[in-house]
Formats: sequence, structure tokens, C-alpha cells
Amino acid sequence: MKIKLKIRQKILLYILSASALLYVVAIGYIVVDSRRGLLNESLNNSKLSTKLAASDVKLFFEKDLSLIRGLSNAFSIYNSMPTEKWQKLWVDMYVPVLKAHPHIYTLWDSWEMNSFVPGYDKPYGRIAHTVTRSGSEITWNRETRSLTGDPERYGNFKKDAIEAIWEPYYDEFIFGNMERRLMTSLGSPININGKFIGMVGVDLVLSTLQENIAKIKPFEGSVAFLVSNKSIIAAHPNKECIFKSLADLYKNDFKNEKLGERILKGEEFSYYHTDSLGNKYYVCYSPVNISNIPTPWALVISTPVKVLTQKADRSLYISIFVGMIGLLLIILVLIFVSDNLTRPIRKITSSLNRLANGEISDDLKIEINTGDEIEEMSRALNISVDGLNNKSLSAINIGKGQYDSEIALLSDKDMLGKSLIDMRDSLKKAYIEEEKRKVDDQKRTWANEGFAKFADILRQNNNDFQLLCDGVIKNLVKYLDANQGGIFLWNEEDKNDQYFELVATFAWDRKKYVTKRLEKGEGLVGACALEKETIFITDVPEDYVAITSGLGSANPRCVILVALKHENTVLGVIEMASFKVIEKYQIEFFEKVAESIASTILAVRINERTKALLEQSQQQAEEMAAQEEEMRQNMEELQATQEEAARKSGEIEGLLTSLNASSFIVEYDMSGTIINANDAFLQRLSITRQQLIGTHHSGNIEMSEKQKKEYGKFWDDLRAGKSKKVKSTITWEGNSLNLIETYFPVADGEGHTYKVMKLAHELDEFQ
Repeated sequence: MKIKLKIRQKILLYILSASALLYVVAIGYIVVDSRRGLLNESLNNSKLSTKLAASDVKLFFEKDLSLIRGLSNAFSIYNSMPTEKWQKLWVDMYVPVLKAHPHIYTLWDSWEMNSFVPGYDKPYGRIAHTVTRSGSEITWNRETRSLTGDPERYGNFKKDAIEAIWEPYYDEFIFGNMERRLMTSLGSPININGKFIGMVGVDLVLSTLQENIAKIKPFEGSVAFLVSNKSIIAAHPNKECIFKSLADLYKNDFKNEKLGERILKGEEFSYYHTDSLGNKYYVCYSPVNISNIPTPWALVISTPVKVLTQKADRSLYISIFVGMIGLLLIILVLIFVSDNLTRPIRKITSSLNRLANGEISDDLKIEINTGDEIEEMSRALNISVDGLNNKSLSAINIGKGQYDSEIALLSDKDMLGKSLIDMRDSLKKAYIEEEKRKVDDQKRTWANEGFAKFADILRQNNNDFQLLCDGVIKNLVKYLDANQGGIFLWNEEDKNDQYFELVATFAWDRKKYVTKRLEKGEGLVGACALEKETIFITDVPEDYVAITSGLGSANPRCVILVALKHENTVLGVIEMASFKVIEKYQIEFFEKVAESIASTILAVRINERTKALLEQSQQQAEEMAAQEEEMRQNMEELQATQEEAARKSGEIEGLLTSLNASSFIVEYDMSGTIINANDAFLQRLSITRQQLIGTHHSGNIEMSEKQKKEYGKFWDDLRAGKSKKVKSTITWEGNSLNLIETYFPVADGEGHTYKVMKLAHELDEFQ
């Protein structure tokens, strides 16, 4: 396909494209090479800054390490002096040293007892001298340690017997309101002839180092921090990060970059880190190798990548800007040349194109005085524009919808004018019909969307009757642009008491239906249900219903009641009130939706009843199955119980027969009243059962004064479950009977004593 270009475009395309291509290639190479060099320079500066900062930290530690190294070398002559003398001398040396170095918290030593205590041959046990700074005072202490074994940290130092720096730790000796300090210790061994004799150490508070590291900011936004040999942060501008492990703060970097291994090896390395917010940083690690200590620490500087690339980016932007200015100058020169050549042609072409597109106006005319063919073309164009301009004004008015505008005919032969009149009349008729069709389409669209909306509401809520009713009335009031409404359903659960019940409302005035109940035929709701027809009222009585809000209340302009019918059966009534008069098409929609609502409500009620019957049936079936199983088990247990009872009954009958034949048996309730006695006892006293039962235990017993006093305790013990054995004399109508009696309480199945039984024999039988 051949591309058609205009004269001006050809000039710009051929000349400008060749010039721009060469220019862009040259500028692009210069810009990219320059940016690469500047970026490498920034990265190298970051590494160098980290290395220099690591050197400063190294000097900080080596200064104190040199101090204790000199002391340890000097202390190697301890065996040439008496013990008390060199111990006192060392402490006297510590005090001025501690005063001269305010950043040192504690200066201490440790001496192996087996090296200077005669007869002490254990591999542990030591004497320690400690000189501590406490505010402005310096105190010292001497104590014996490790008498049962060396602690782990000291034991490892003793085993290696080389200079060491300890991992950061918090001071354990704090008093009162003292702030807990993060510290580290430097230790130098005292070796004589290759044997470990002791050590000299200093405890350093890392706050001074913390302040120095916080000042390290080689770039804007840089953060410097110090990491111990075991990846513990010893100094950091953010105090919340201090004494935390790199493995916890930089979990992914610790694993992916193997930070722990590289710090242990004392490597110098760098990598890119992206935080949780997507910010990218360039992180440099430089080892802090303190003299001959084999456990280097690391100084870390993290710098935002955007800061490192700032200089390179600035150079890039400047280069691009200069290049764009140069390219723009080339374009402007070419445009100026091409415009002078093509401007007259473009004016004529533009007017012709506008005219070809149907545009007619006075500004289409152009004045060109070049004295050539172009001037002749412009003159012909102006004549054509004047001829069409008059007719176009009338066409424009018709196009704006001014169908009543007058069109004057130039003559009977003015065909264009007559055509415009016919067009105007046709457009006017079509406009009226189109407006009517739009209104009808809007009503149909509104109704169809409403049917779909309520079909979805009825489908989604058909498992919950109350949720269904609430959703229907709320959405129906809103969709009809009403203000309030309620659903009344016919309640026929009690055949003797049937009524309309208000089951759901939306923005309803509670004063109208306080009881939420209407009898059949009562009010407009009852009338609507009886007539099975829609009731629509626009002249609403003042006391019928009020639409209320936070600012007051007012009467609605219309009230509508629609029956919920299913196959000519009224299930209920929906009543709504509105400030806005409901249109006829809205009423028709309301009535059709009411049919769907009625069908759904009926289905939901049937489903609820079916569900209730099914659940009741299932429950009864489960209960019957459980009862059958329980009955079967009870029958088996009853049969076993009957067999056992029969066996025991035989035994008991034999026992009772023997007891009745050989003993007197009397039963008392817990108050001491006789409730039963065997035949042997009745025959011996020559009385009937009716005479005996109901009398009290104390009524026919002869008691001494002592027995009378203890008589209450006697029954208290029986009630407490204790058995009693006594001798007593019973007198009944002149007959006396001397007995040996045994009383024992009888308990029920729950362990409660409910009666007392007495077994008695005549005393004469045992004489």
C-alpha cells in the first residue's frame, strides 16, 4: 500500500529523519557511557566510605587492645615479686589508666591460682582484680572465682590463649535507676613460656561507638551500623535494632547472601537490598580486623540506590535536555523553511477540505496575493463559498432542532429551498415520534431491570422467610422511589384466630400499626384483600399515615395497596406511601412483581412447613430407634435383674424366716416411731400390730437417769449411721421383757439413712 504524503511532510520526513537519526545515535552513546561511569564512581565511593569507616572502628578497638596488651606483657614479671606486692601494684596501675580513658567502663585482670598459689594444682580457680568507673568515682575489688570450674566464655578464652573481642552483651550489674548498657570486652592473655597464666581485659560501653557510627553518613539517607562476628548488631542509629541478629532483621538477605558465613570469614562484599516498601538499597560490608584477633566484626553502610544514581541521573537528564534542544532547533529550522513553501497551498487545501465536508461559512474565504495560479484558485473558492453560505444558514438552524424556523424561497424554481422545507417537516415529525419512543423504551427498560432485580432477590432469600420479606419491601420502596411501605400477610396458623399480620416494614410510622395486626376486612388493607384489586389514593386523609424524618413529618401525596395473589388466593397486601405520585407504568410493574412475590412467599411457607415436618419425622424416627434400643437393653437388664432378684429373694426369704423365728425384729423411722415389728415380738408381748405401730421407742422402755440424759445422743448416733448394742427392759400392760438389743441404721441407694432396724433376744436365753 502506497503512503500518500503532503509536500510539507515529505520535506520534514526525508531531511529531518536522516538528521535526527545521526544526532540521536551520537548523543545516546555519549549519555549512556557517561552515566555508566558516574554510577560506577558512586558505587566505588560507597565501598571506600565503608572501608574508611571500618578502619575508624578498628582504631577505636585497637587503641584499647594496645593498652591491655602492654599491661599483659608488663604483668608477665609477676613471679619476680611477692604476691601481695604485685597484686597491689597492678591495681594502683589500673586507676590512672581508667581515669585517662573515660570511655572504658571496667579494667580487670584474672590470674590462675595454680600459677602462684603454692600447693594449688587444680586446673581451675582464679583471682580477679576489677577497677570500675561508677559515676565520678573509681572503685576496685579483688575476689576469688571459678573455684568449681571455669565459665564458658572465660574457658574458651583460656583454651585459645590469644587476644579476643567478645560478642556484645548487656551489663548485668546495674543498680537503682542505672540505664542498662550494651557492652563488649577486649582480652589479652598473659603467657609465660607458652603457659596461660591469666589475662587482662577491658569492658567498653558501646554508646560512644554508637554515637560515632550514627554520624557516618557518606551519602544522604545512608545508614551505618556495626555487626559482631556472630551477626549481632552492636551499634545502629535505630535503637530498636541494637542487640538483634541480622538473621531476624534481614531474614532473606541473611540466607541468600550468606551474611553470617561471610562476616565470619572477614570478607569485604556488597549487594542490593529491597525493603518491604519496594525501596532499593546498596549495602556494603567491610571487615573490622582488630590486630590478630581471628573473629572480625563488620561495618555496614546501607545507601538508597536513588541517592547513588542521583549524580548519574542528573547528568543523563542534562544530556537528554541538551540533545532535545539541539534536535528541536533542527526541527524548527526545517519547519520554517517548509512553511514558507507550503503555507498558501495549505490554506487553500484546508478551505477545500472543509467545504468538501459540508462546512460553509465566511471564514472559508481566503485572500492570497501571490500573482500566480494559487491566487486564481483562491478567487474561485471565494465565489463558491458566497453562493452556498445563504442556504447553509437555514440548514444549520434545522440541524439545531429549530423546526419552526422559516425558510424563504428565492423563486418557484428554488429546488434547494423546497428540499430544505420538506426535510424540516419530516425531521419535525420524526423528532416527535422519537421522543415518544424513548419514553416508552425507558419505561420498558425500567420494568425489565426491576423484574430481573426482584427475581434475584426472591431467588437469593427463598430460604429465610423474614429475610425475604425485609428484602422485598426495602428494595420495592426504593425502586418505586416511594418513602415507606409494609407487607401484611394473612396469618392462619390458628384456625380460630385468623388475621393480617405486619411482617416487614421499611421507614414505617410505628404509630399507625402498633399491634401489627388487622382483622379481615379492616381498613384499606382488609378492603384490598377482599376486593383482590389494587387501591390507589392520591387524596390521602391527614390522619391516615405520616412520613417522618429527623426534621418532622408530612402527609404523603399518594398511597397504594396491592394484593399478593396466587391463583386467585390472597396471601397478603403490600402498602406503600410516597411524596411522589406513582405513575401508571410503575403501578403495572408493582402488580406484576406482586404476583412473583406471592408465589415465592407461598413456596417459602410450603418449604418451611415441609422442612418442619421432615425434621419432626426424622426426630421421631431417631427417638423411636433410640427408644427401641433402650427398651431392648432394659429388657435384657430386667431379665438379668429378675433372675438375680429371684436368687437373692430366695436367700433373703430364708434369712428372714430364720430371723423371724429366732429374733425379735422392730423397725423405727428416724424420729423413733415404730413402723413395723415381726410376729415373734408381737406374740411375746401378747399385743396386736395395730396397738404397737405408731408408738414411740421411749414409751415402754424403763430408763435410768443417765440413760435419759444420753437418750438424745443415742438417736443422733443412729441418724449419723452408727450401730448401737444395749440392754433394755420393755413393759407392756404388766408384761416385762428383758432384752439384748442391736440397733443398726438402714440406708437407701444414695447412702441416706431412712430407718432404724432393731434385732433383739431375751436376756434369759443367754443365762
